[in-house]
Amino acid sequence: MPQLPESHPTAGGTRLILLATSPRVAPGLLTARAWDTLRAAGRVLAGSAAHPQVPALAEAGIDCGIRTVGSAAELASLLAQEAAAATGDVVWLVGPDGSEALVDALGELPGGGPQAEVLAGSVDLPGSRLLDLVVTMDTLRTGCPWDAKQTHDSLAPHLIEESYEALEALENGDQVALREELGDVLLQVAFHARVAAERTDGTGYTIDDVADGIVAKLVRRHPHVFGEVEVSGADEVKQNWDAIKAAERAAKDGQTPSALDGVPFGQPALALAAQLQRRAERAGIPAGLAEPGEPGLGEELFRLVARARAAGLDPELELRAAARRYRDRVHAWERNRA
Repeated sequence: MPQLPESHPTAGGTRLILLATSPRVAPGLLTARAWDTLRAAGRVLAGSAAHPQVPALAEAGIDCGIRTVGSAAELASLLAQEAAAATGDVVWLVGPDGSEALVDALGELPGGGPQAEVLAGSVDLPGSRLLDLVVTMDTLRTGCPWDAKQTHDSLAPHLIEESYEALEALENGDQVALREELGDVLLQVAFHARVAAERTDGTGYTIDDVADGIVAKLVRRHPHVFGEVEVSGADEVKQNWDAIKAAERAAKDGQTPSALDGVPFGQPALALAAQLQRRAERAGIPAGLAEPGEPGLGEELFRLVARARAAGLDPELELRAAARRYRDRVHAWERNRA
């Protein structure tokens, strides 16, 4: 929140209070201190009748005067005059542009301006910025020619690409890049949901449906957190997860479930082999089945995956690390040759 400069009280101790509210919180959902301040104020002012808080305050019996000015400097001067003339505190409803420019302008007034403070009337909850992403995605879908023509199929390569870029940032230990790449991955989720929301054939869904689905799944598969099931540790959590997942799939498909149900075969081969083996191991399938006894390069690679897992290593990440080390050796050779 912006820091106000040292200021001077007006006659009678009138304060200028800049009431800042979040556009992501419904109008009228204000803190108790904000409501107390508004009810006790001598004047409540806003820059426009379209300010989202004005109707909510009117419903509560609090009238807002409208003061339309151009620049932050003009507004600061006007508010100083209002505070000087008022017999009680003056509350200014901060607009969507925030209070920073106004705070700076108040500090430049002769004598430091009126005594003033910024009061947070409502505060964003964790995750509330996701609402901004939804609104931005809606705007792009209707206002950008490229975004407007995208489909699930055309977006598919970007979903894969952005996921790998996030993984690369993670492997490089670059937390700044990882934050950015996770945003790109999140965009793909929002984009696909926005495309789906346009369908009217009964197959459509919204970003809320996506979020609701994963929340419901997490609650179902964590009965030790959201229910009364007790577990001894992380291994039992995984076992319960697989058992619940198998029961869900059987209820949906009406078929005898397999430990390998749901394993995506479109993933990289090493990761696929490792996931198949992990699923089989957790289901109690004999480890010897990973040793087919048949000749061939593919079988040898599959055995290497089993060896890596037995050593507590992820074969996909190990090969990626080896590839990066090879890249570094090639770069060093090229530099020495130059």
